[in-house]
Amino acid sequence: MSRIVLTAASRVGCVRSNNEDMVLAYDKFVRGEAYQTEFMTENTNRFVIALADGMGGHNAGEVASADALANLQFFLNDLPKGLSIGEFNEMIVVWLDSVNKMIASKGYVDPSLSEMGTTLVAVAYYEGKYYWMNCGDSRLYRLRDGKMRQLSTDHSLNTLKGEKRHSNVITNCIGAGCKNSFIDLYEFTDDVLTGDIYMLCSDGLTDMVPDAEVERLLSEGATANRLCEAAIEAGGYDNVSVCVFSIM
Repeated sequence: MSRIVLTAASRVGCVRSNNEDMVLAYDKFVRGEAYQTEFMTENTNRFVIALADGMGGHNAGEVASADALANLQFFLNDLPKGLSIGEFNEMIVVWLDSVNKMIASKGYVDPSLSEMGTTLVAVAYYEGKYYWMNCGDSRLYRLRDGKMRQLSTDHSLNTLKGEKRHSNVITNCIGAGCKNSFIDLYEFTDDVLTGDIYMLCSDGLTDMVPDAEVERLLSEGATANRLCEAAIEAGGYDNVSVCVFSIM
């Protein structure tokens, strides 16, 4: 049993005119606002905390990110009881295929949505077990004992070149015509400790604020909105979205 304290924020930044990011903060979809909540794991047997960074012309990116998060929430809530870790993994692969087809089908119907896509990074809780998943270059970090560590691996050109920094060239995503989309998925229940702080973020944060500064802010108890403000203060060239949750 754990108490989870969560903050989330999604901001348009200083340059863009629309926000293609979205956060699923346990029970609320967050875009263009800040949100906070807390809950007990004993009161639920499943939930998902996730962040999506959409891409595409006009408003297509914001459609893709919203669709992916809503679809994931529905899928997780609709899973049967009693799945093993292996079966849960298999179901997420099924979900990825289905959401790719759904996003592609919208593009066939409405040309303005053609080739839209989104990244996804998420932490899911299912029947007492924690899983994290990643598709694209949005990131999951953990702060433990004052030290921040990136848990996810960017699916980007820079990763292939061995460079640890964001690139605007990603090699994997949901939608956007990606024909070999895949998802990193790990069960990590035994490595979740009281006092851990987890952060999901879009590249609008990490492109603008160095890891050392993010680590300092998290160590000082910064909310998701404060981290977004740090990116905006540094120039805010992109949409910036963050979700921070603590295991109490």
